Amino acid sequence: MNVTLWILQGILAVAFAGAGGMKLGFSKKALADRGMNLDELSAGSVKALGAAEVLGAIGVVLPAIVHIAPVLVPVAATCLGIVMVGAIVVHVRRAEYAALLAPAVLLVAAAVVAWGRFGPYAF
Repeated sequence: MNVTLWILQGILAVAFAGAGGMKLGFSKKALADRGMNLDELSAGSVKALGAAEVLGAIGVVLPAIVHIAPVLVPVAATCLGIVMVGAIVVHVRRAEYAALLAPAVLLVAAAVVAWGRFGPYAF
């Protein structure tokens, strides 16, 4: 199970580093051109969300790798899960049901990592 949790942590880190990096690196217009419609958010909110996603991506792997405050891994996974709940709510409010798969999968992955690392497979 430890290997499975590490794989899920890696998937979360890659997914959130990519999505957060895009939000930090591109304008709202460029993000809309790439399929990320964030019209209801201000440019500052988009950058803040991107920063939170990048920090979550770092937090879900780095503390365990360097063995410094590894309790931050499940905390980061929980926070990433909360971000995905928000993404699901936004997609449902917009009636974008086809776009629910990715946030739902990432939510489940974050929940499993949080459960495993808080519980029986803690560092």
